[in-house]
Amino acid sequence: MTERAGALPKSARGYEDFGGTIGRTTSESTPWWPSSPTAPAGAPNIVVILIDDMGYSDISPFGAEIATPNIAGLAERGVRLSNYHTTPVCSPARAALLTGLNPHRAGYGSVANSDPGFPGLRLELADDVLTLPEILRESGYATYAVGKWHLVRDANMGPGRNRDSWPLQRGFDSYYGSLEGLNSFFYPNQLIADNSVVDIEEYPDDYYVTDDITTRAIGQIKALRAQDADKPFFLYFAHIAMHGPHQVKESDLAKYRGRYTEGWDSVRQNRFEQQIAQGLFDEGTPIAERNTEPGYDAPPWDDLSLEEQHRFARYQEVYAAMVDSVDQSVGRVVETLSELGELDNTIIVFTSDNGGTAEGGPVGTRSYFSQFVHGPVPPDWERDVPHDEALIGSAALGVHYPRGWGQASNTPFRFYKGQTFAGGVRVPFVLSWPKGLPVAADDIGVRRQFSYVTDLTPTLLELAGISTPATRYGKPAKERDGVSIANVLRDRAAETPHTEQYAEFGGHRGFYRDGWKLLSLHTDPEKVDDPAWELYDVRVDPAETNDLAAENPEIVAELSQAWDEAAWHNTVFPLFDSPAAQTRRRPDEERYADPVRLLAGTPTLERYRSSKLIAYRDFDIEVELSKWTAADEGVLVAHGDQQGGYLLYVEGGRAIFAFNSYGRISRVSGDIPVGTSSIVLRAVASESVRWSFTLEAVVDGETSFVATLPDQFQLVGMAPWTGVSVGVDARGPVDADLRARRGVFRFGPALRAVTYRPGPIRVPAGIRRDINEAAENQAD
Repeated sequence: MTERAGALPKSARGYEDFGGTIGRTTSESTPWWPSSPTAPAGAPNIVVILIDDMGYSDISPFGAEIATPNIAGLAERGVRLSNYHTTPVCSPARAALLTGLNPHRAGYGSVANSDPGFPGLRLELADDVLTLPEILRESGYATYAVGKWHLVRDANMGPGRNRDSWPLQRGFDSYYGSLEGLNSFFYPNQLIADNSVVDIEEYPDDYYVTDDITTRAIGQIKALRAQDADKPFFLYFAHIAMHGPHQVKESDLAKYRGRYTEGWDSVRQNRFEQQIAQGLFDEGTPIAERNTEPGYDAPPWDDLSLEEQHRFARYQEVYAAMVDSVDQSVGRVVETLSELGELDNTIIVFTSDNGGTAEGGPVGTRSYFSQFVHGPVPPDWERDVPHDEALIGSAALGVHYPRGWGQASNTPFRFYKGQTFAGGVRVPFVLSWPKGLPVAADDIGVRRQFSYVTDLTPTLLELAGISTPATRYGKPAKERDGVSIANVLRDRAAETPHTEQYAEFGGHRGFYRDGWKLLSLHTDPEKVDDPAWELYDVRVDPAETNDLAAENPEIVAELSQAWDEAAWHNTVFPLFDSPAAQTRRRPDEERYADPVRLLAGTPTLERYRSSKLIAYRDFDIEVELSKWTAADEGVLVAHGDQQGGYLLYVEGGRAIFAFNSYGRISRVSGDIPVGTSSIVLRAVASESVRWSFTLEAVVDGETSFVATLPDQFQLVGMAPWTGVSVGVDARGPVDADLRARRGVFRFGPALRAVTYRPGPIRVPAGIRRDINEAAENQAD
C-alpha cells in the first residue's frame, strides 16, 4: 500500500513535511526534495563599500585633490547623493545600514565599547531585528562580509562568549576581518575568519590589512563563480580605513610627499570650489568658517610655526595615501567584476559611516593610543610622544592628523564625527548600477534630496526585487524606519520620501524636517536635557552657518517637540547626565580581573580581557619555569605592540624587561641565578597613572632581586592594543629591535605557565572604578 505523507498510519512520525509519497519500499514511494531559495531572475549582485571616518570631501567626486579614479568611475556610471546623512559615530551607522532601523531602536545609541544597561544601548542586535544579509540569503543570495564589524560588544569578542551579534549569526555565509572598532594596518591585534580567531603569530613583511581584506573579498567572489555561475551575491566590504591609527605603505605615501604644504585652509577652499563646479552645491552657497568653539577649534594655517606646518602636512600626506589605497581596493573589486562580465549588473555603493574626526586633537599625534586616552591622566601626560618624523605613516608609529585636517575632510561643513552637525553626519555617497539605473546624457548624476543611512536596506531590496519577511525565527520582526529612495535614484526631480529624522549621540541632538534642521551642541552633562537649540534652513545653508533660532521660535518649539517624541519612540532616553553611567559595564565583567594562569601555548588573549588584568591597577606576573638552564632563551610573556606594551624575555642568561610607553622604550635586566624556578614582575600603580616595576627571580623559594624600572606612564584606554601572549611575542612587536634580531623569539619547553594576579585599582580621588572604559567609549 502506498500512502501520501499526510495519510500515513497514526503511529508514523517524521513524515509531516514530506511532499512525496511513502510506501513500505522505495519502489512503492516517490522521492521529494524541498526547494532551495532562489533569487529573482536577473537579480543584481550587491556590493556595499563602507569607509570608516572619511569626511564629505575626501574623494574626487566630492571635491578632493586625492587620486580616486576608481571611485570616480563609479560616480560617472551612477549617481551621487549630495544630501545623504548618517549617524555621528560608527557602530550606530553600521547597525542602521544593515537593518534599516534607527540606531537606538537597533540597540546602538553608541559604539560597542560599553554596556550601560538600557534598551537603546544594548550594543548587540536583538532577536527580532532582521538584517539585510539575512533577507538576501533567504532570497537566494550568497552573502559575504570583510573588514570592520564593530557590532559586537568588546566583552563578547573572546572564546566562549555570546556570538549572537557576530557576522555569521547575522546572515553572512562567510566573514573575514576585525570585530574591533579600529586596528593596526600592519599588525592587526586579532583577525576573525567566520567564527574563529585567525591563528597567526607573525605577519608577512609586506602585510597590509587593506590589501588582505581586498584579496579575501575577491577570493570569495571567485570561489562562488567557480561553484555557481548564476547565484547573485551580496558583499559587505567595511574598510578599517580611515580610522586611526593612520598607517600606510611607503609606495602609496611617496605619491603625496610635499602635496599639503599649502595647508588646510587652502585645501578646504579648493575643495569647496570643486564641489560647486561639480554641481553638489549652488554658486553663492556659504562655506562654514573654521570651527572656533573651545575643544573643536582649528587655527589658521598661517598662524602655525614652520615646524608645525611641516609635521601637520606629513600627517595629511599619510591620510591622502590611505584614501588612495582604498581607491585601489575598489579598483581591484571592479576589475574582478569586469573580468567576470558582471559589472553592469552589480549595484555598487560607496559611502562612509560618519564624518571626518577631531580625535587627533589640536596638534595631531605620533602616539595614537596616548592621545586616545579619555580617562584620568596627570597634567604631564604626553598625548604626542615625540618620534622621528621620518617614521610618520610607517608601522613603527600610530599617527593621527590634527583636527584642522578633520574640518578640511568635512568641507564645507562645521564640526566632526561625534556631533550631529553636518560635519559629523553628511558624508559622500555613490551608487552605480549601469544595467538597472542608467544615467541619462543630460543628467549630471547628482541627487540633492535628503536621505538617511536607514534608507539603504529598503532601497537595495527594492532595486533587487526582494521582499522582506515579517518574522525572524518565529518572532515578529521590528518594522523598518528607513524608506526606499529608488525613485530618487531614477528621477532627479522626484520628491524624497524621507522627510524627517532625529539624531542623537552623547547628548548632541538634531532633528531634520522638510529642509529645516534643529541642532544642539552638548557641553555640560548637568544640562543634557536643557539643549541650546540652533536652527538652520539647510536648503540654502547646508553648511549651517546662519542660526535662525531667534527669528523662528515657533519652528524651534515645533521641532524640539518632534525631537522629544522621536526620542521616546526610538528608545533614545535616558540621556546620560554623568560619564559614569555612560561607560558602565555589566557586573559579571568584574570577573575578567580575577587571577588567571596561562599555560605555555595558550593562544593570544583578546585585547579587552587582557586590559582588565592591568588597567589602572597593581598587578603581578609570575612566570613558572621547569629545569631552566642558561641555554633556555625566548619571550616569556608579551602584551602589546609597537604603539605600547611590555615584554619579558630571556637572552644570554639574563632576564630582560622592556617597557614600551607609547613608542618610547625602556629596558632593564639582570642575571638569572642557576636553579631559578620562577620570575616575577611586580607593577605598583600610583594615582598619578604611573607604574613602578620590580623584576625578581625565585630560587628554592627565596626571592632574588634582579632589577627595577620606576615611574612609567601606564598603558590605559585602548593600550596595550594586542592581547597577552605566552612564550612568544605574537603579532605586533612590543620591541621592534628584538623582533628584527630574533623574530617572535619563541621560548622552549622550560616555560610552564604565566600567572596574572591583578591588584587594586588606583586612580585619582573621586574617579570611579570603571574609568578606564571612558577611553574605550570614545573609540568610534
